[in-house]
Amino acid sequence: MTDFSRRRFLKFALINSTALALAGQAMAQATSLSDVGGAILGLETATVFTAREIVTLDPDRPLAQAVAVVNDRILATGTLDEVKGILGDKPYDVDTTFEDQVIVPGFIAQHDHPILAGLTMSSLILSIEDWELPDGTAIALKDKDDFMTRLAAAEAELGDPSEPLLTWGYHAAFYGPLTRADLDTISDERPIFAWARSCHEFVLNSAAMTQAGITEEMIASWSETEQSQSNFEEGHFWEQGLFAVLPNIAPMVANPDKFRSGLLTMRDYMHAKGVTFGNEPGGILAKPIQDAVNAVMSAPSMPFRWTFIPDGKSLVAAYDSDTEVIRQTEALVDWYGGMTSMAQRSVKLFSDGAIYSLAIQLRDPAIGDYHGEWMMDQDAFERAFQVYWDAGYQIHVHVNGDAGLDRVLNTLESNLLRNPRFDHRTVIVHFAVSASDQVERIRRLSAIVSANPYYVTALSDRYSETGLGPERADEMVRLGDLDKSGISWSLHSDMPMAPGDPLFLMWCAVNRVTSSGRVAGSDQKISAEQALRGVTINAAYSHRLEEERGSIESGKLADFTILDENPLNVDPMKIKDIVVWGTIVEGRIQKVGYNLQKETNNNSDDFPGETDFAEKALNHAVSVVHAHL
Repeated sequence: MTDFSRRRFLKFALINSTALALAGQAMAQATSLSDVGGAILGLETATVFTAREIVTLDPDRPLAQAVAVVNDRILATGTLDEVKGILGDKPYDVDTTFEDQVIVPGFIAQHDHPILAGLTMSSLILSIEDWELPDGTAIALKDKDDFMTRLAAAEAELGDPSEPLLTWGYHAAFYGPLTRADLDTISDERPIFAWARSCHEFVLNSAAMTQAGITEEMIASWSETEQSQSNFEEGHFWEQGLFAVLPNIAPMVANPDKFRSGLLTMRDYMHAKGVTFGNEPGGILAKPIQDAVNAVMSAPSMPFRWTFIPDGKSLVAAYDSDTEVIRQTEALVDWYGGMTSMAQRSVKLFSDGAIYSLAIQLRDPAIGDYHGEWMMDQDAFERAFQVYWDAGYQIHVHVNGDAGLDRVLNTLESNLLRNPRFDHRTVIVHFAVSASDQVERIRRLSAIVSANPYYVTALSDRYSETGLGPERADEMVRLGDLDKSGISWSLHSDMPMAPGDPLFLMWCAVNRVTSSGRVAGSDQKISAEQALRGVTINAAYSHRLEEERGSIESGKLADFTILDENPLNVDPMKIKDIVVWGTIVEGRIQKVGYNLQKETNNNSDDFPGETDFAEKALNHAVSVVHAHL
């Protein structure tokens, strides 16, 4: 039997098995063929959605005009007449709501950070890029003067002069240094906190320093590293200095009300971008904070499902016993419910530092005063990898530099030789700088890649001048080479490291247009269809969910994103401008802007005390992005 015939046979069997499964209890009572027929006819009414086009990503039927859904599952696709024929005498309704729209598989947010997004989205956003939020668009900064002007305007609008003002998004590499003295010109009375775009550093004005109780004597009591990563005169705290000052500033920049507001903004933002399923790698290890997240994200009103991958780095550091590491990892499953869950037998580890600060490990030296960092010592990384490998986990590894990638591939290969595993799907996450020989090695070791294409858009121009040089900067995120080698790859935003907008990610990957408007590494461009797969079926594959999500095929969950245009047919430069009508998640229609429930679970038992909450929430957020600095 040919592969095509086999797929057709399995598809036919799946259509019928889906219908039979839906008959459930009635089938169990059947005693004759007549009873079986009656059971099928007695099924719940199917809904047949029609559209201008349906892009299924099903190799047997890539395009359709109708899709039949029963409850939360897809029953069949085809022309309207074909779908009606499959349904036969079964009851159905035809829904023409989308007759002028295009249906594509539901977008998957492969790798994002809701706590960090919740905190940043609830601040005054003054950043290097536009942020199109449900309550308006935060326009990108032009320069430092623009930052100061807009910050002063926001400060003037506030009433109580003691109310703190938090802004996020300033990037010194783009706009020049920002200091305490700069912020003092805005106000010497109101506490002002400028959270850098990379999320790993804060600049405070004098009022904030005073109210937080930060003194030269306090800083002198810190460790040598903490002191070296702090500047009292400039009000600047980064990396370990930021962790040291965190208990003092957290209550002023992160409270439960603002956090809930930020999570709701994140929820509505991602729904408006067509997301139907998402994941946070390096999940929360503070139960009270997870409970606060669940109050929004586990609620029935949540318009998409979300999973969390445990933070293996922290778990391995906390327990000397390998058995206890796995036991504690598995115990996290009880922290979730409703629309949230733990990704089964998956874990996140870290190799080198992040691309935003060029704290990455490179084979050849960086251009300029940049120093690579390892996020895990080699012995800790190798122990963690082996512990989770031997337990059968899928391992997602944060890595950005080519030398960092060498460490990951070396460790993967040694474990494959020591304890061979089939279909391990080890995920190379971010994939900023790599070499062509490493692409072949990724293929040979059967690893897969989750890449952030925004690095090219945001950073290639600047890093061509400093850090990487033109060749390495333009070849970042070499998706073209991955595709030619037959390696499965997906796209992610790492929100808020990039806008959590799948169409924008597609645009970045297809066009590779930088902030100056030039094309970087044209040989690494990919097609629109490949990019669509990167935010749908390949993203599902990267989480071992391809049997349930990622394409519009019989038996899968009815997760669809509804668009005004077909991203495979429009001018590639217009992909990011396509309007999202809304989504269907497990059969539930959700138009963008519909009245999502604004109430969250406000039971006080779900939230720790305000100071404790603030410190734990900000600590998790900073810890998550410490590898993204």
